[in-house]
This record gives sequence, structure tokens and C-alpha cells, in this order.
Amino acid sequence: MARYDFDTVIDRKNTDCAKWDGMEPLFGSNDLLPMWVADMDFKAPPEVIEALRERVDHGIYGYTRRFEPYREAIAGWFRRRHGWEIRTEWIRHAPGVVPALAAAIMAFTQPGEGILVQPPVYYPFFSTIKGRGRTVVENPLKLVNGRFEMDFEDLEKKLDDSAVKLVFLCSPHNPVGRVWSREELEKFGAICAARGVVVVSDEIHCDILYKGVKHTPLADVSDAMRESTITTVAPSKTFNIAGLATAAVVIPSKRLRDNYQAVIDFVHIDGGNVFGGAALEAAYTKGDAWLDALLEYLEGNLDYIDAFLAEHLPTVSMLRPEGTYVPLLDCRAMKLSGRELEKLLVEKGKVALDGGHWFGTGGEGFARINIATPRALLKDGMERIALALGTLG
Repeated sequence: MARYDFDTVIDRKNTDCAKWDGMEPLFGSNDLLPMWVADMDFKAPPEVIEALRERVDHGIYGYTRRFEPYREAIAGWFRRRHGWEIRTEWIRHAPGVVPALAAAIMAFTQPGEGILVQPPVYYPFFSTIKGRGRTVVENPLKLVNGRFEMDFEDLEKKLDDSAVKLVFLCSPHNPVGRVWSREELEKFGAICAARGVVVVSDEIHCDILYKGVKHTPLADVSDAMRESTITTVAPSKTFNIAGLATAAVVIPSKRLRDNYQAVIDFVHIDGGNVFGGAALEAAYTKGDAWLDALLEYLEGNLDYIDAFLAEHLPTVSMLRPEGTYVPLLDCRAMKLSGRELEKLLVEKGKVALDGGHWFGTGGEGFARINIATPRALLKDGMERIALALGTLG
């Protein structure tokens, strides 16, 4: 019998769950199979649940702080899993990666300055920038032989021709599924360092890696990037504990660290969540075996999708991800606009996927599917997608 169970379908409805209970504002109905927002339909590791149970049983949930064992758990995880040596004094707090992005905007830019993003990319990158007097500067990724790549020539041009002071990097990239190679990151880092820009590297998906793939932290590629990179990480995607609102921000540069901390203190969000701290420590000290089992299961889900599409929906393909559990389905052959594709999936298939157009330039014609779900639900979802697109049933 498997040590961990990823096959049991757990009813998440009526649990104040964004994924299952919060579809209506976006999709017009909650009567859909949700395969959109990036959380998993699996229970957190038993080691995490036990740590939370012990904390609940204590019965007192007062103001909390994060002490050295918390920071050591983070440093130990990244040393074991990614070979990255983090000094515990580099670690700061955020209630999530998106709040960390917002804090970085306040700490390192002024109104009128530019922030560079690489679309199609995680859509909160745009929403944190817009409406705050800063300018979004796009360095779109290129799709080359079914694989997205950075456009370094355009990156240099955009950094030279605009008032960019801050760059948002998504690594691994959501939604295109790329785990940037060390060579790519070295080239990216050299271009940014030569122009003196600060980079916020969103590495929240760095633990979800498939066979033969290695994640390289941007801050670890050179001395220059160590001193100019703010790395955001969290156990939320890896262990399905996003609702505990706990992320870590790794900032080797004391100057950048102090500027970031000044904003966090100003908006009074440094206190943290008593349950989030307990969960992070348990996950990062005891979660390796569970994660290894999860990755094997997710790889099986990817294989299932490839086989299903080949048999039932050959006009659609999956961009096989190197990392993340939210790959893109390439539906461009259907010649539908993003809204038309979304409408078909919702109204005919009764399934909710993130529209590729939500992620900006280059996303039109794609849909993002969340594969972190029991195989039975994945099967149901793929059949709904095929029904919506007219080739099954």
C-alpha cells in the first residue's frame, strides 16, 4: 500500500474554498469542475497536519514571531533540495508572494518608473503594478518549436530604452512551465546586473520539478545577482497550504533587505500566522518523502493527459512542463479567441480553466490546466474538455 494517498477524492465544496466555491465571479457559475487556480486537491502531508493539530490543541493563538528554528527550516530545505546556501539573516517574511511583490514595488520604485515582466506570465504580476503610477514594460517570451524561451535581445532593448528600475522574474515560469537553465539565468542576470536593476525572482514553484530537471535560484548564479535579487519562496504550492498565508523573502543584500523591511514594518504585516509558521517548519523539515511521492503522481497525470489528447483530441496539445503543476494546453489550432475558448469550456464542458489570455501577450489560444488533482477528477476534466471542443461524446 502506498505511503501517501493522492487518489482519494475529497469534497472541498462549502469550505470557503476559492477554487471550488469561488468560480461564479469569474466563470458565471459554481456548477463547474474547477481546474483553474493553482492549489491542489490533495491533503497536506500528514506531518504538517500533525504539527497543526498539536498547535490547535495548545489552545492559545496569540501574537506570533518567527525565531531561528523557522529560518533554519527554510535554509535546510533549500540546501537539501536545491543546493542553495542561504544565511538565516537573509530571510524576511511576507504573507504571500504577491504581497512581497507589492512591497518590493514600494521599496524599490517611484511613480513614473517601469517594472519589466515576461508575458505570458502569472497575472498578479500585472495587477500589483497597475494603478500605482508605475509602468508595465513587457519583454514577451518567444515560442520556439513548442517551447517558450527568453528574448534576450528584446530584454536588452527594453532595459536600455525605458525607465525600468525593477524586474519581475517567474522561475520556474507560470504558466509556460519552463525551469530556466543555469545558462539562461546567467545571461539574464548579466543583462540586468549591467544596467543596475533590482530583480524580484518569484520561485514559489521551484519544488515542483519533473524528471531530469534542476532548479537554479537566480541569486545563486553570480555575485552580482546575489546582491541585486530578492527571491520569494513559500511552502504553499509545494504542500498545498496557501491558506496559511506564509511566505519567505530571501534578500542577501543588507541594503535591499533593510529597504524591504521598512515597507513591511510600515504596513504592519510582519507578525505572521501562528499556524503558518508551524506548518512551514513541519513541511520543510519532514516533507521530503511526501513531495517525492507527489512528483511521481503528477508525472503520471502528465502522461495521462498526453495519452488522452493523442487519442481523443489531437488538435490540442500540452506544452509538457519542466516544472509547476499548471501547464498550458495549446488550443490555437481551433482558431478561437480567448473568450470564445473560455465560453466553450464553461458552457459546453462545464469545466473551469484559466484562460491563456489572462496571462497577457502570447497567451491567446492557450488554456492553463491544474493537474494537481486525483486521477479520477483529471479523467473527468479531460473528458469535459474534449466534449467542449467537439470531438468526444
